Amino acid sequence: MKSPTTKTTKSKKSGQTKPAIDPYVTDLLEKIDTGKTLLRLEKDATVFSQGEAAEDIYFVQTGKIKITVVSALGKEAVLAILGPRAFLGEGCLVGQTLRLATATAIQFSTLIRVEKGAMLRALHTQKELSEKFTAALLSRNIDLEADLCDQLFNHSEKRLARVLLKLARFGIDDAAPSTKMPGMSHQTLAEMILPDSVYHDARSERIAWIDNPLRKGEAAPLIRAAGIVA
Repeated sequence: MKSPTTKTTKSKKSGQTKPAIDPYVTDLLEKIDTGKTLLRLEKDATVFSQGEAAEDIYFVQTGKIKITVVSALGKEAVLAILGPRAFLGEGCLVGQTLRLATATAIQFSTLIRVEKGAMLRALHTQKELSEKFTAALLSRNIDLEADLCDQLFNHSEKRLARVLLKLARFGIDDAAPSTKMPGMSHQTLAEMILPDSVYHDARSERIAWIDNPLRKGEAAPLIRAAGIVA
């Protein structure tokens, strides 16, 4: 079996501790011999940008990836934070020609990039990979439906609590036992949970809205677990 080609970005900090690698993704994609590249990305490195050609799918091995989208009016929203064993860019497999969102590393991350053709061939010939990938897609669909219902029917405080609970689970899930959630700013958190009507308010007001309930102390354990920073 051929090892994946390795591409490394320049390190911004010498001596930076790299997270332990969960072998799940490597094992899952082991039988893909060609069209596979290992990427090592520093914090704030871009995986792909909205509007770029969609030609690959990415599997997160370590680290965290933020998915954002910008509207025609220039408004940016955070759609998701993805960790180890997650995948992104899968739209290329079903005819999506351009990226609909931007993916950015929010801490040092390693990803495996698989070319569209190689992934499609593997899904047709490797039963185990096909079954696990389908299960992951169904699980993601369930999460997306839950997020949509949360956005449509729950008030902002409840959406905040749900996001904090999800973030607090990073690092305690058996799927990625060595994962650590990086610090996340109130600004990013606001973009994930606030309704459009609040989003139009001044930035200081949006941050104050989130900061106020945090000061009450009731959510302090979740705040610490989720890695929220000012």
